[in-house]
Amino acid sequence: MLWSGGQVTERAFCVLAPNPGPMTLDGTNTWVLLEPGATEAVVIDPGPLDDDHLQRVCRVVADRGARVTDTILTHGHHDHAEAAPRFAELTGSRVRAVGRGHDDLRDGDTITTGGLDLRVVATPGHTGDSMSFALGADHALLTGDTVLGRGTTVVAHPDGELAAYLESLERIAALTGNGSVTTILPGHGPTVPDAGAMVAYYRTHRAERLEQVRQALADGAAGMGADLAAVRGDPVDGVLERVYADVPREVWPAARMSIRAQLTYLGVSGRGA
Repeated sequence: MLWSGGQVTERAFCVLAPNPGPMTLDGTNTWVLLEPGATEAVVIDPGPLDDDHLQRVCRVVADRGARVTDTILTHGHHDHAEAAPRFAELTGSRVRAVGRGHDDLRDGDTITTGGLDLRVVATPGHTGDSMSFALGADHALLTGDTVLGRGTTVVAHPDGELAAYLESLERIAALTGNGSVTTILPGHGPTVPDAGAMVAYYRTHRAERLEQVRQALADGAAGMGADLAAVRGDPVDGVLERVYADVPREVWPAARMSIRAQLTYLGVSGRGA
């Protein structure tokens, strides 16, 4: 299923960055949020440093007779945040995120721009600074890399942490359960029209993966796979080859991070864990 962005809700327009890949899917979704008829816009995740992409974002805003007042980051990974300083320079907007100076965002904050209200929802786990943003008027949640439009995401150990990620999924599940969120606007991949079903899938997937890791460890994963695994007491390679055998090898480096996060969650140590 190809994804090219565009207008996806009354208030949300996606400009797709030109950085497709195994980890970024079709590319990074840069979200332009604008209340109908307003002259002030919010941009979430300007993406990688690519001037053509940033100019496209600016044109989308200008074509609607608006200007960007706030540039907001879901987290600090380069495919989402690298262009933030340049985009702020182009637009005169302020950059808002976690841990980035006096405009730091906190859970429960409300960002109001041009009549548009965004509520900050802390969703750490993919990274320590991961945040989501509830666009209540569209019953939508912008999730960055916490929930993707296709497939599942990595828990980017050591910054990412599985216990926090599982709690974040529970939090999003509560928002979908009470009807305040029906649609997910992810950081990569297409819009998710059934937010509740996707979050349920994520929770099931994480539980299944964790059980597979437990079983691999019980079966002696530390002595499987790479020749040095047993010597160094590091079960990652064995778990990788057993549990993630169906995952394309180009994403194995990311899978290793998730495995280390799972091992830490289970209280299993190994070199680099």
